[in-house]
Amino acid sequence: MTKADIVNEISEKTGIEKIAVQASVEAFMKSIRNAMVEGKNVYLRGFGTFVVKKRAEKIGRNISKNTTVVIPAHYIPAFKPAKTFAERVKKNVKVAEPAPKTEE
Repeated sequence: MTKADIVNEISEKTGIEKIAVQASVEAFMKSIRNAMVEGKNVYLRGFGTFVVKKRAEKIGRNISKNTTVVIPAHYIPAFKPAKTFAERVKKNVKVAEPAPKTEE
């Protein structure tokens, strides 16, 4: 699902014009982005939490040059779903069965 799909669905369900819905969705995303850039977490009860996680410094490898590289500690955005949300996904989304092997 894309941002355009979300805008279309909200517009259809609420009867609000797509332009107004798109402006609201953009403002919502900008608010989350700005808060996280400032190092703040965003809590949406029943949906989940957008958190700023710290990644520790580690040693990586540059395979093409066969050298080690120090990757400095840094922060990344992450999403942690609410328990009820995660449970609904677990219950409703089925794992695809692998294709049966055929013997030749």
